[in-house]
Amino acid sequence: MGFGSRSTSFARGTGAAAGYSEHTQWTRYQEFFPGGLRVGQREAPEERWWSWRGVPIHLDIVRRPHAAGKLLVLHGIGGYGRMLAPYSRLPALTDLEYLAPDLPGHGLSSAGFRITYLGWVHCVLDLIEAERARDGRPVVLFGIGTGGWLAYQVAARIPHHVAALLTTGLADPRTEEVRQGMVANPGAGVLSGIFAGVPLIPPVHDVPLRWLLDVTAVSNHARFAAAFTADGLGGARRIQLELFRSYLRLPPAVPPERFTSPPVLLAVPEEDRWIPGEHSRRFFARLGAPKRSVPLTRSGHLPSEESGLSQLDRSVRDFFEEFGIPH
Repeated sequence: MGFGSRSTSFARGTGAAAGYSEHTQWTRYQEFFPGGLRVGQREAPEERWWSWRGVPIHLDIVRRPHAAGKLLVLHGIGGYGRMLAPYSRLPALTDLEYLAPDLPGHGLSSAGFRITYLGWVHCVLDLIEAERARDGRPVVLFGIGTGGWLAYQVAARIPHHVAALLTTGLADPRTEEVRQGMVANPGAGVLSGIFAGVPLIPPVHDVPLRWLLDVTAVSNHARFAAAFTADGLGGARRIQLELFRSYLRLPPAVPPERFTSPPVLLAVPEEDRWIPGEHSRRFFARLGAPKRSVPLTRSGHLPSEESGLSQLDRSVRDFFEEFGIPH
């Protein structure tokens, strides 16, 4: 299928600090998505701020009061919610209310004094609890790229509160082969092993993201990758070493063989240069939950290619129908 132009627009809210009307780097990514999925300033999600344990967290929201469920979209290390706005317009997902947080220390959200990867997990858990308290509608998690590992960690802790897990990546970052593929250069691979093993890193010590990860591998479009590399909220940002170290160390909440719900759809970008698909498939094969895996042809780490997005859309629709996921 193709993605033609769409005229849908959404209300925009005001937050407690400067929002994405002032930070416009995200608009540069839109040209790489099919026309019907592109999001401009006038069609952008509503912006809200949520206080999590005293830390202001930025949320992109498309409120759909009559939707049967909600889609919570999670970015990975180096990303942020507004980068993922085109997925809010994927036809298979437009019947779900849409939420995309900037996780602590990323995008417009503060990190507080110290943030760990387990802190990210608890932030998402608390956001789900807040949304369930608001109206009780079922939640579908969608982890994109390394956000898939975060989505797994969350779903494994509250399997009865997550209706489905969608992800484009499920690679376990504790394994050396996964770390070596993610890093910027062989030296960073050695450092990642050191970071994973040392007992303590000063919590506020931060470094440029590009020192740790191959930020150019976010997309196979050279100009997309260049835009991300120059994005002060993305590839050009600094991150706390403790966040990166704890990402490399955090074990699964449950082993994959004991993960029996919710159902899982793994949509693997076949040309992902950041986390090759075989790493995700290896972990996915061990899952005890009902599951489906599909390839996204000619697609890079953050899928923006029409061929892959068409396959993603069709696969999500079929997956929802097969497992009776509210949408």
